[in-house]
Amino acid sequence: MLYMIAAMLLLPVGDTLAKLLSETMNPLGVTMSRILAQALFLAPVAWVLRRRLRGSMFSPVVALSGGLLIVSLTSLITAFTVMPIATAIAIFFVEPLILTLLAGLMLGERAGPRRLIAVGVGLIGALIVIRPGFSSYGWATLLPLVSAVVYAINMIILKRASATRSALTVQCGATVYAALGLMVITGGLHLAGMTGFTPQTADLRVWALILCAGAVAATSFVLVAEAYRNADATALAPFQYLEIVTATALGFLVFGDFPDALTWVGVAIILGSGVYIFHREQLSTTRAPRRKRGGR
Repeated sequence: MLYMIAAMLLLPVGDTLAKLLSETMNPLGVTMSRILAQALFLAPVAWVLRRRLRGSMFSPVVALSGGLLIVSLTSLITAFTVMPIATAIAIFFVEPLILTLLAGLMLGERAGPRRLIAVGVGLIGALIVIRPGFSSYGWATLLPLVSAVVYAINMIILKRASATRSALTVQCGATVYAALGLMVITGGLHLAGMTGFTPQTADLRVWALILCAGAVAATSFVLVAEAYRNADATALAPFQYLEIVTATALGFLVFGDFPDALTWVGVAIILGSGVYIFHREQLSTTRAPRRKRGGR
């Protein structure tokens, strides 16, 4: 739980740096720069902690995680370019709800009817934030939702992969696959005439932002992987809501953005659903020795 709390407070810092980078680079370029910087910081960590590297770093399941990382991160960074970070994160908050559903289907962590109802209520809250057809951000409001779904799937993949591999092995391998994939994609788009994938060579501020983003990403994603290796996905999911605290504060302090009242209503509904799901998880854990755990 402490790993997850630390990660959720760090992730919005990386999001803020990504939004700053998007002022001079396109979203795919920002994603590639962030992933490459993440790989740069993970390399010495992996060498120092090489005894903790366990299992195959390069395999289909780790490659899949790398591909999902590309889609999730690019979608979210693209959303940051057109809306406040806190609003994008508010929509992204459906991820723990989606994870609750997927954990039952893919991990056997069953969710009972009460939790499923809570998930449905949380999704209603997400619709209030997204406001399809009425939001001033248009189709871009769907990008954090896409990111959330893909991120939830990736968390399931990480949980499965960590059963036979260390968290450090999975994160290093996924980062390498994502970096290679992004270089191939951006290289192809560059040949097709698109630009904005790399920063100006002499722009030291941008390079500093990239390095900071990589350091934050490397630290936070290793923390997430460690958290999911040691606890059930449904138990950890509610802690992801802590991300709104840092996201709102940084969005206001750095960009002067603050979610409107209707957005906060939707966030409150999503948060309430998540807290209820966590409450039911705790009850199930407490009652487990006395009866078969039903996951209600």
